[in-house]
Amino acid sequence: MRMKRDVGSMKRVIVIGSPGSGKSTLARKLHEKTGLPLYPLDNVWWKPDRTHVTREAFDAALAEILQADEWIIDGNYSRTVEPRIKACDTVIFLDYDEDVCMQGITERVGQARPDIPWTEKELDPELIDLVLHFRERNGPLLSELFRRYADRTILIFHDREEADAWLQSV
Repeated sequence: MRMKRDVGSMKRVIVIGSPGSGKSTLARKLHEKTGLPLYPLDNVWWKPDRTHVTREAFDAALAEILQADEWIIDGNYSRTVEPRIKACDTVIFLDYDEDVCMQGITERVGQARPDIPWTEKELDPELIDLVLHFRERNGPLLSELFRRYADRTILIFHDREEADAWLQSV
């Protein structure tokens, strides 16, 4: 893992991690520091009525974002991780414990968020499942992609304090 403190050298950044890890919060703070355009993938996929766009529409919108010179992309969408890593210069992976992520999804119920087009009124069982199985479902793929794209700057944070300290230092 190479640490990158010069935000001027970051032009294309992806922020990934389990639901509830704080991807959107970190991406928003990084956007405020750098001025890089921010694209939360949940806003690309989801409509305000909790339906989603077609896979083709999502892929087309993502392809358009990836062609831009600068961006921060926040979100998992595992089938699209490789193209995003391939296009980025910096990966930020929030590799937090399950209990931290469960707390994150629990605390945001009832909170309006700019990264998703509705307010969650209750804890979604599907979201709980994603948190509980994030490492087993995504860990092997991410490990392989981090090896394959080792020329990218890959920042892996294991707790919020570590990520906040990095953000303060850039």
